[in-house]
Amino acid sequence: MSTLPRPAAWSQPLPDAHPPSDMAIYQLPTGTYETRAAFAVCGGSFNDKRQFAATAILVQHPKGDLLIDAGFGADVAAHIATLPRIARAPYQATATVSEQFDSAGYDRHRLLGALVTHAHWDHVSGLDQLDVPIWINPAETRYAAEESDGEVFRIVSAGRKIHHYNFDSGPYLGYSGSYDIYGDGTVVVAFAGGHTAGSVIVFVTVPSQKRYAFIGDLTWQLDGIRKRVQRPWLMRKVADSDPEQTRQGLLRAIALDDVMQIVPSHDVNAYDGIPVFPTG
Repeated sequence: MSTLPRPAAWSQPLPDAHPPSDMAIYQLPTGTYETRAAFAVCGGSFNDKRQFAATAILVQHPKGDLLIDAGFGADVAAHIATLPRIARAPYQATATVSEQFDSAGYDRHRLLGALVTHAHWDHVSGLDQLDVPIWINPAETRYAAEESDGEVFRIVSAGRKIHHYNFDSGPYLGYSGSYDIYGDGTVVVAFAGGHTAGSVIVFVTVPSQKRYAFIGDLTWQLDGIRKRVQRPWLMRKVADSDPEQTRQGLLRAIALDDVMQIVPSHDVNAYDGIPVFPTG
């Protein structure tokens, strides 16, 4: 197993964040799909079956709520059928984000939109039931329009309002550009790239001052952070638009592990401690 060099831990002051007292975040699990660890991280065992999470995050904020990714949708079976056969995996779907919202009596008018960490199917499938603006940067929009693995995004985004944002708030925690959504430092989107052309990390600070980094698919599993390993060589070639850029982004995330909770999108254990959205 080839481990990455250990980056220097982040030692500078963390950026200012002023979360309002009534801000909160919740996880909304929508299901899992099965992948063997050998395909997920360098050194993983073929006999180690991993359940990859398809989980959305809801940020509740007095200026309006925001969904980070959307998990599985009602048409997940059709979405998986668009993938090459070799990429299809056994999956188990539970309640969609939309169904969880309805069960809880959630007022959807509170939603500013759904921000996607990137446009792959397992992050956007649930947009099929969410008639809200899709927050995405122009580089990722172009990627989704041109690449074969953007097909599901093209399906679920048809007729939806696209809310473009740019990284005009300067460098953030080692990443080259950022966008402060609420202007109070509580939810900051940073450009990562590498996995897809416009993939992002979403940094969230809650009233307790606990910080989270929702890193999308910089790595699929916490092993990538804790053991400092990349995806296997073949998977890097297949899954990443720029493997070296992904590597650099992963190193920056590893450097932050001591100062915040790092959440790779597909590691079910990475969401530990984040309250589950209350559905009654």
